[in-house]
Amino acid sequence: MPSHPRRTIGSILGIGLVSGALFWASHSLTPSDASTALSQGTPAGAVVSPAPGFTDVAKRVTPAVVNITTVMTENVADGSPVPDELRERMEEFFGKPFGPRGRRPGDPFDHRAPRRGQGSGVIISPDGYIVTNNHVIAQAREVSVTLPDKREFRGKIIGVDPKSDLAVIKINAGHLPTVTWGDASSLQVGEYVLAVGNPFGLNSTVTLGIVSAVGRGQMGITQYEDFIQTDAAINPGNSGGALVNTKGELVGINTAIFSQTGGYQGVGFAVSTTMAKPIYESLIRSGKVVRGYLGIGLQGLNQDLATAFGLKDAKGALISDVKAGSPAEQAGLKQGDVIVSYQGTSVEDGVALQRLVTRTTVGARVTLTVIRDGHEREVTVRVGEQPDDSKVAKVQHGGADDALSGLVVEELDQDQARQLGLQGTQGVVVTRVDPDSGAERAGLSAGDVIQEMNRRPIKSVKDFEMASADFKKGASVLILINRRGNSLFVSVKV
Repeated sequence: MPSHPRRTIGSILGIGLVSGALFWASHSLTPSDASTALSQGTPAGAVVSPAPGFTDVAKRVTPAVVNITTVMTENVADGSPVPDELRERMEEFFGKPFGPRGRRPGDPFDHRAPRRGQGSGVIISPDGYIVTNNHVIAQAREVSVTLPDKREFRGKIIGVDPKSDLAVIKINAGHLPTVTWGDASSLQVGEYVLAVGNPFGLNSTVTLGIVSAVGRGQMGITQYEDFIQTDAAINPGNSGGALVNTKGELVGINTAIFSQTGGYQGVGFAVSTTMAKPIYESLIRSGKVVRGYLGIGLQGLNQDLATAFGLKDAKGALISDVKAGSPAEQAGLKQGDVIVSYQGTSVEDGVALQRLVTRTTVGARVTLTVIRDGHEREVTVRVGEQPDDSKVAKVQHGGADDALSGLVVEELDQDQARQLGLQGTQGVVVTRVDPDSGAERAGLSAGDVIQEMNRRPIKSVKDFEMASADFKKGASVLILINRRGNSLFVSVKV
């Protein structure tokens, strides 16, 4: 029976098919001054001269896109089984060649064989600073950089930022060719872009495409996402390479592809330089990334939640949690507030707010417009510095629109609260959800702790029963749950 292909969104982290560990990425590129020539029909068999715009851009950019090879440190040197999470991720790319838990000598997971990786990088400064993807050099004990002119250098890791999958390395060289930063915020859908990298170790490969979308987020690729989507051909080895506009300016760092096979299928993602440039500068300056911080958990809005919170449409960022002692708590922001504006900029969703906050200078005072209990108000917050272990503004998807049925709850005791990562015992814990029930369709699951229903605190099973008795058929119910320490609003219909 044939297996069905998986839809895979993967950061370009792969293990050797061609030359050791390879990395998946996405590209796209072309110059607008050639768009007219491309749009006109060409007689069959006619010889078409290359568009000057494309060749000029390629000649300027390719000397500054390097090949990065790594020798990885071993996580399984003791011969223990490959971690399940890593195995599952690799099997999504390459199938299941290894058997249920074993490894074959010399295979990518064999602790006796050194693991090697290959990707791309972009020279930003003449004295040897290079930006690439974090996953290209993650866990590397050796980093080698090969220039298009065949010169080889040992690379030094300056800083990494796993939350955006970016990294900066340095080589000891001078008077190097560079790619200049471009303004990714001005990119438009349909604009030509060029992707430059080293797929399968084929150095200085250039592919052409268009910008398919901008501002992509909620992809689950990295914690902080601002992706340019493109259809330029990218394959293993392209990670960390350049996405440039028709002026030859850097607008993105190729990072991931959407694929059912692990290879190019026309959908790739590059980290926008709007995000990459300040991260690059921060890593060089301090070896770390300093981000703005409010101390809130955010949840996506759907139409049911928007109605429940008195909004006209499902735009804005819903606060599902406020961290104790955070700038948000000090400013008076509350769980259930919906942020619709940040410093005068309209907030479309939680991802948009996240980008605005993380790019704000630490210590700056900003004005937020929030909807609370159906009324608009302004709140001023002093932006803090994000702690290293912060999970602030992680956008979660919530909401369902089926009946709250097939649900069994019980009192929450101290032991259960501790196991579920809660500090108190407020709420009732869901112990069973009947299969194919309204509760299951609503997205509730065993272990969820119901803490509010229609903004009424639920402290006991009695509170739950009293609140449930007030529901009428067809009514919408706004439920606040805590799931493994994270707060989440769910809107359901009785």
